[in-house]
Amino acid sequence: MNIAYWIVAGLLALFYFYAGTLKVIRSRDQLRPMMAWVDRIPVPALRALGSVEILGAAGLILPPLTGTAPWPASAAAIGFVLLQAGAIAVHLTGEDRRITLNVGLIAAAAVTAWLATKP
Repeated sequence: MNIAYWIVAGLLALFYFYAGTLKVIRSRDQLRPMMAWVDRIPVPALRALGSVEILGAAGLILPPLTGTAPWPASAAAIGFVLLQAGAIAVHLTGEDRRITLNVGLIAAAAVTAWLATKP
C-alpha cells in the first residue's frame, strides 16, 4: 500500500502544485484559455484557491515523508475531494460543462485518502 500511496499521492500533488502555482502567479487573461471559469470569481479568490491547492499538495507529501502525524495527508486528500465537488458545481452552473478531469481528480483524491489510512 505504501508504494501505491506514493504513486497516486505524488501524481496528485504534482498536479495540484502546478495548477495552484498557475493560479497564484498568472493573470486572468493567461488562465482563461485553460480555465474558462476564471472570469466568474474575483482575483483574490483565485489566488486563495491556488494557495490552498499548493498547501494541499504539501499536505499530501510532507507529513508521510517526515513521519509526523498521519492525519494531515488524509485531511488534504479529503479536502481535494471537496474542492473538486465544488469545482464540478462551478462548471455545471456555468457555460463550461467539461467535468471529466474533475471526476478523475475526485477518484484519485478518494483513493489517496483511503491509502493514507492504511499502515
